[in-house]
Parts: sequence; structure tokens; C-alpha cells
Amino acid sequence: MSADVEAETDDRPRTASEATRAENVTPAGGETDPDTDTHGDVPPKRARTTAVDPVAFDSVEKRALDGLFERVLVVTDGQATGRAAVDAGVDLAAAHGATVDALYVVDTTEHWDVVVERRERTGEAAVEEAAARGERAGVDVEKWFRYGTAHEEALDFAAVHGVDLIVVGSARRTGLDRLVNPETLPVRLQRGADVPVLVVGADGD
Repeated sequence: MSADVEAETDDRPRTASEATRAENVTPAGGETDPDTDTHGDVPPKRARTTAVDPVAFDSVEKRALDGLFERVLVVTDGQATGRAAVDAGVDLAAAHGATVDALYVVDTTEHWDVVVERRERTGEAAVEEAAARGERAGVDVEKWFRYGTAHEEALDFAAVHGVDLIVVGSARRTGLDRLVNPETLPVRLQRGADVPVLVVGADGD
């Protein structure tokens, strides 16, 4: 993992390789995260903005017009849906003078080192792509990693860092997927967040 990707820590048990990685991670520039005061926290297609809940979308638009968005959290997964979320989050931030936190959560439900390492590589590419997208739009993008379950880590990050909006992608789902996984990441974020959650889909979904 490159040194300029900041890493959020947690208290859960880690594998030996995770513990080694966490000890070797340093925030960008070697500075302390001002929100947590903890040194060493793990900091395309065009999107069509599609709110799952029209009322929630109206709330997002109203807050944006009122200039209430200063910090936007984009949860990315390195897939087309994640890129759509990055596009939407960066565009919104550019329009209203906000900053963006690009967060990738490394799923550690499978504790095989090789699986975790593959997800780390995917996540690093995803947040680097988000930073490049922000640079093209003139938006400051902070890159973050966390380890754990996506919705829990995203909600905790939003609370700890005082974000004003969460942006997340959503893919078209099959009937079998709906049966096996009835609660998607966007649904869980919408249920648990104290701030608006904007759900977007990639073109073609």
C-alpha cells in the first residue's frame, strides 16, 4: 500500500499480516489526522444521478443549494458503480466548494491473506482514481482505507469525520441476488446514517 493512502484503524482482531501492514502505514505527509488526532489512521463512465428515495434526493439538492455540504464521503468499490459514485461526489463537491473523502473498505470477512491483499490492491487503485478525478475537477480528495464490513466502517467514518453527505453506487440486481442479499450497502447506509445518502448508478444499469 502506498504511503499517501491514509488508513483508518479499528479495535477488531487482525491476522498477523494485517497487523504488520497496519504498523507500517503512515498518513499522507506523515501528519496527524486532525479529526481523530491519531497518527496512522487505514486516510470512466459518467454517472447518472439516480436517487433510490426521491425525498432523500430532494433533501440532498436543498442542502447543496443552501451551501451546507463542506465534506462529502464517497464510498468506492473499484467497480463501475464505485466510479459512478466518485463522479457524482466530485461533481457535487466542485459545484459547492466541498472536499471529498474517498473511502475503500477492505472486506475482511474472509481472512485469507491472499484475498485481503488482492482487495487492498483493488482499493488502492480505486482511491487513486478518485484522487485523479478530483484533481481534474479542482476538488481536494483525501484517500482512505478501512478494514471490516463496508456499511459499518462507512457509517463510523462519517460520524467520526463529520461528513455532510454520503455518496454510494448501486448496481442493477438479479432476482437471485435480491433473495440471497436482501439488504444492500446503500440500504444499510440510508438506514444508519445521520446525514443524507445519495445513491447513484452507472450508465447502463
